[in-house]
Order: sequence, then C-alpha cells, then structure tokens
Amino acid sequence: SSVGPECFVSLAEREEALLRDLFQGYQRWVRPDEKNQLMTTNVWLWQEWLDYKLRWNPENYGGITSIRVPSESIWLPDIVLYENADGRFEGSLMTKAIVRYNGMITWTSPASYKSACTMDVTFFPFDRQNCSMKFGSWTYDGNMIDLVATGVKGSRRDSHLSYPYLTYSFILKRLPLFYTLFLINPCLGLSFLTVLVFYLPSDEGEKVSLSTSVLVSLTVFILVIEEIIPSSSKVIPLIGEYLLFIMIFVTLSIIVTVFVINIHHRSSATYHPMSPWVRSLFLQRLPDLKPRNKKGPPGPEGEGQALINMLEQATNSVRYISRHIKKEHFITEVRVVQDWKFVAQVLDRIFLWAFLTVSVLGTILIFTPALKISILCP
Repeated sequence: SSVGPECFVSLAEREEALLRDLFQGYQRWVRPDEKNQLMTTNVWLWQEWLDYKLRWNPENYGGITSIRVPSESIWLPDIVLYENADGRFEGSLMTKAIVRYNGMITWTSPASYKSACTMDVTFFPFDRQNCSMKFGSWTYDGNMIDLVATGVKGSRRDSHLSYPYLTYSFILKRLPLFYTLFLINPCLGLSFLTVLVFYLPSDEGEKVSLSTSVLVSLTVFILVIEEIIPSSSKVIPLIGEYLLFIMIFVTLSIIVTVFVINIHHRSSATYHPMSPWVRSLFLQRLPDLKPRNKKGPPGPEGEGQALINMLEQATNSVRYISRHIKKEHFITEVRVVQDWKFVAQVLDRIFLWAFLTVSVLGTILIFTPALKISILCP
C-alpha cells in the first residue's frame, strides 16, 4: 500500500521536470517551423499543429507521453472567423492544450461565434438560409502556416491569395409552424371575414365597421412582422406580400361597400331615378343572383298589394287627402325604393362571389412557390 503514493510522487516530480525542461527558454510568440495545421469546426473548435520545441523522450520522464498545459503559455495559431458580427475575432475559451512527446499539440476549445449571414427573406416563413463561416490566419500568410480541413468537409481557397482560408457552408431551414399558426392563419381568417361583409344586409350599419376593423387588424399584423424579419429593400417577404394583398383587398371592399349602401338608400326623393339600362340589367337579366319568390318585377307581391289596399282604404275613408295626393304616386315611390334595394342586393351577391374568388386564387398564387420549395426540398 506504500508503493502507490511513492509512485505518484515520482510521477509528479518527473512531470514537473518535464515541464521545466520543455519551457526553459521557450518563447510562445515564436512560430514553429512546421506547416501542419488541422482544423475541424463542429461543436468544438479542434486544432492540431506541430511545435518542434515541445518534444521529449518519454523514457527520460517515466514514460510520460502527453501533458496538459495552459494554452496561454504556448504559441497558438491566430485562426479567426473573418465574418464575425460582434467584434470578437477569437471566439474561443482559453482551455488547456494537450502536448504530446512528438511535438503534436491538440487544442480543443469551445467556441461561440456570431458570424454575419446575408438573409434572403423572400419566402419567409418558408425560407432557407445559406450561411458560411470563413476561417483563416489573421497575421500569417501561406508561406508561414498552412491550413488543412479534416473531418467535416470544408472548402479551401488559396489559389492566388497569399492568405489561405477555410470556408464551411450551412443550409438552415426555418420551422414555419409557429408563424403558420399565429400569423398566416389569422390573416386567412381576416381575408374571409372581408368576403362576409357582402353577406350582411345593407340596412345594417356594421358593413363598413367590419371592414375597417379588419383593416386595423392587418395593420397590427404588419407591425408585428416588421419586428420579426430583418429590414430589407431588395425583396418583399412572402407574408408581407400576402398582407399587402389583403390590405388592398379590404380597401377595395370598403369602397365597394360604400357604393352598395348608397345604391340601397336611393329613391325618387333623393333624385336618383333608375336608368333603363340599370333596370334591364339588374331587374331582368340578373334576378337569379338574388333568390326571389316570383319572376316578375322586383318587390314582394304580397307586401306591395297589402300596401296598395291600405292606401286605397285610406283614400276612400279620408276624402280630403285623396283630392291632393294620387294613389299612383305612392305606388310608384314604393316600387322605386324596392327596385334600388333589389339592385343593391344583386350587387352584394356579385361582389361576394367575385371577392371570394379573388381571395382564394390570390392566396393560392402567393403561397404556391413557397410550398413547392418546402415540399420538394425537405
């Protein structure tokens, strides 16, 4: 049991002697003559090189073949990330390096890089980004150190350049589920709410209010997206194109709704007589767009006849009123009001189907290219 501690002390003394002999007169800022440099970028930044000044014979130091030394005490290759975005070119933690008896040094340090990557947000949120990381020496040219990529395949560029560097490219795919649930689906719902505006009766005052509320909601969504995606004047993101399409869509629906409401409230009293072509088009050729109980002139027959009977009874009972007002005037006025209301209903049905068609086709045309890329390139 007494042999173990003695061996441990002997081994520690030999390692101390080894470190003392190795670093006696060692200058860490002097570059080794060897040109071998191996670098692999993965989770860890793994670098290997040969330093001829850090060699020893294991037999002279109790069979010690490797030691771990602080990386600050030896020469380190100044390999940096060129396209760094935070000003920290090194990006590595100064962990200990492993020095082997043949001069091979292995330095595996965790690195945290923030590299610049130009983003293409054309198909956001179904986009793919191609980013690259370029590593190279900051001060030593190709005549002093060489770079060799191992493990993960890298692209080397040194043809006519005096400073060789290694480039690693990454293809990143965004997961669109979050944006689909909380951005695209609400926008789809708002677009179909716009279509339902034309299904509301023109007598109600909620038609313009609903369209205005949808427009305000879309404005809020645009502000949310502006905070998420990077600002770029080169391309418009896919979701931005769709929101712009819906905003134009809603604006046109408001204009059309105001026009239809104006048609609905026209009468002879407002000095809006119905033109013959309007009567022919909307009362004779397009009556099937608005389901009715009869095929004749517009207006419910029962209600019109009841009103006529009521007017006839009133004229018979009140003689002094019937002398000044003609029964035909009331009948004509009622018929004109009913005709304009029917024209407004026909216009509502026409715009309902027109806007529904445009909404569906526009949604398909905008999102089809992105869905093709997402399906064909999983």
